[in-house]
Amino acid sequence: MRASRLLSILLLLQNRGRMTADELAAELEVSVRTIYRDIDALSASGVPVYADRGRTGGYQLVDGYRTRLTGMTEEEAQSLSLAGLPVAAAELGLGTVLAAAQLKLYAALPAELRSRAGKVAERFYLDVPGWHRGIESLPHLSEIAEAVWQSRLLRIRYEKWGQRVVDRTLMPLGLILKAGNWYLAGRCEGSDRMYRASRILEVEEMDVFERPADFDLASTWREWSEQFERRMFPRVALVHMSPRAQALAGFYCGAVGERAVREARASREPDADGWLLVDLPVENGEPALGELLRFGGHLRVLEPAELRDEVALAIREMGTLYG
Repeated sequence: MRASRLLSILLLLQNRGRMTADELAAELEVSVRTIYRDIDALSASGVPVYADRGRTGGYQLVDGYRTRLTGMTEEEAQSLSLAGLPVAAAELGLGTVLAAAQLKLYAALPAELRSRAGKVAERFYLDVPGWHRGIESLPHLSEIAEAVWQSRLLRIRYEKWGQRVVDRTLMPLGLILKAGNWYLAGRCEGSDRMYRASRILEVEEMDVFERPADFDLASTWREWSEQFERRMFPRVALVHMSPRAQALAGFYCGAVGERAVREARASREPDADGWLLVDLPVENGEPALGELLRFGGHLRVLEPAELRDEVALAIREMGTLYG
């Protein structure tokens, strides 16, 4: 590990120029005292690194010195597929590996391309989780990822919806990051299923299995997502939406609401005031009621009759509550 860290320090100084001990320690997730010892070790090995004293000082290499030690390890090469997802790489236990791989890649680039690559990192940042979402606790994610990579059976303890805990033995076939949430694709008892990683309470690695030749992660996820959406929104409400409600449909109802408005605009004409008839997929029970009431006076439920009655009753009760 120390040899890898020394190489990382060398490449950081080569790519970025002068850096302080604090900056190096933060980049490599070690103490400043460790950086002092590593700099001494580099100097003792013949690397021309020197320190500038003072408030604007730091460590840097003698002008013109460049190392060609840019060969990547197997892990580093694998981690490059997550180069645009640093948070995801860290959650999978590949954060420092990815950083080392990127340093080696930059060091191998010509000066002009290295400068352009640095500008991209300075000007663009990808933040995967959605707004108003806490970060999930994922204590077993790196173990799950290792089992996926090594094709090892997993025995897991899993908390299903409703807080019911079950034990499952499965083939871990892939991981999916969706809106900041990790899902494990696994084959259990002959069928492909999805498990939310934050609900996996315990993990035990078992024997190696032969990966099914008929499994495709992307198509499996698409099919599961479509089925999940149909289960989430089992009925359709015919609603009358004002222009404001149409604009808010994506915000209040997500992609389902946005798609419903788009399809309605393609097949129906709004009235003189811009109100539009929309077939809006909704959930069962109180969740549907809550979603529809969010629109206030900008949405009117027409069908089904029982849902219209539920909305009307809720509005009357609210009116009574507020006097």
